[in-house]
Amino acid sequence: MRAQLLVVLGGAGAIGRAFINALQECQLEAVVVERSKTVVGVTALKADLLDAAQTLRATAYATLAQVLGAVDHALALAGSLTWEILWALILGFALSAVVQAVVRKSTIVGLLGDQRPRSLAAAAGLGAASSSCSYAAVALARSLFRKGANFTAAMAFEIGSTNLVVELGVILALLLGWQFTAAEFVGGPIMIVVLTVLFRLFVPSRLIEAAHRQAERGIAGSMEGHAAMDMSIDGEGSFWRRIGSRRGFTVVSHLFAMECAAILRDLVIGLLIAGAIAAWVPESFWQNFFITDHPTLSALWGPLIGPVVAIVSFVCSIGNVPLAAVLWNGGISFGGVVAFIFADLLILPILNIYRKYYGTKMMLILLGTFYAAIVAASYLVELLFGAANLIPTHHNAKVMEAGISGNYTTWLNIVFLLTAAVIVARFLRTGGIRMLRMMGGSPTPNTTTQAMTITALPEYGSPASPQCRTANAFTTTPR
Repeated sequence: MRAQLLVVLGGAGAIGRAFINALQECQLEAVVVERSKTVVGVTALKADLLDAAQTLRATAYATLAQVLGAVDHALALAGSLTWEILWALILGFALSAVVQAVVRKSTIVGLLGDQRPRSLAAAAGLGAASSSCSYAAVALARSLFRKGANFTAAMAFEIGSTNLVVELGVILALLLGWQFTAAEFVGGPIMIVVLTVLFRLFVPSRLIEAAHRQAERGIAGSMEGHAAMDMSIDGEGSFWRRIGSRRGFTVVSHLFAMECAAILRDLVIGLLIAGAIAAWVPESFWQNFFITDHPTLSALWGPLIGPVVAIVSFVCSIGNVPLAAVLWNGGISFGGVVAFIFADLLILPILNIYRKYYGTKMMLILLGTFYAAIVAASYLVELLFGAANLIPTHHNAKVMEAGISGNYTTWLNIVFLLTAAVIVARFLRTGGIRMLRMMGGSPTPNTTTQAMTITALPEYGSPASPQCRTANAFTTTPR
């Protein structure tokens, strides 16, 4: 019995050990399976992450390609636009240099002593014969005002200098059409007349006296040196004899380079903005913005919004013409384009210069009166040209095609680039670089007429070389 019991217990123990071993093996298999699942999950997760990374990389490359393509398209349009107007720019700067070479700035003040029609006409004409740089025009107007010119006449000089110059007319005709050139030369005098009336109504003498006291402080603005330089040719003889002399050629070369340097920044910015807007902003946006579906409302809205667009664009001088062409293609009215061009004297940097020159109150008055005069002149131009059936029916300014073709523009550019190379070579050989360094800074303080004497430069080497006189002698203080 006892032996049988031991056998039974032994068998039970063997069964128990077998059960425990089996249970341990099952647990081990479960662990192995679980670990296998974990490995599979990690592998799957890694694969998912790799797929996501590849997708993200592909999306980034595609986005980058789109951005670079858009930038390339904008630069191509800007480059094409530059090529389209290059010969006209060179021609305009050369003509401006020739005119400035025979008009002395020191004689201008005596013609601008009051605001009679004759004085205002002289101010506009003399402005048209001066630099087309808006900053230089504003600085020179302040200088004339300090030396005794009438304030209204000084502002008329500004308008003539920025809106009645030859180079502006040439570029407008080339990009937009001769009608816009005619509109500028018709609207400019109208704007001067309206501004004169507004000054008489809303600008009392006490404000002008306060502006004069502020101007006498001589706070520097921009392009003070450019405004102060007078390189007109002295001596007797006919116009062609003075211009055709060695001395005349030197003067023209210096004025040519000075004009190019003065407006280069604004021109480049204007071309880049025009190219970017033409490439990136859809026409539907401009059509809605300028209310092109309602011609009457569009004609009323254009002159009101054109100056606002100009004010926030930071582009002045000739640099606003390419952007005006883009706006014209977008649907802005004829008068709106005229208003946009006229408003280059109201861009934010120039408003800040007005504040420095004449005080905050006069700056605000200039903003309001100039804006009102611009709008009124643009409406009148729209009415006059509409009545004469001179407003173009199609909005097709030359800004929308990228690329250079072998047409007449290419040959004109080659001819004028060679001409410019000859002029610049003369400029470099006669000490022009040193003259350029004087442009942006303030004139050296002096109590009498200061002479920036280029004849003192060793590069000239000839007593017949021109002398660069300052048109104004005044003490300036840092900004």
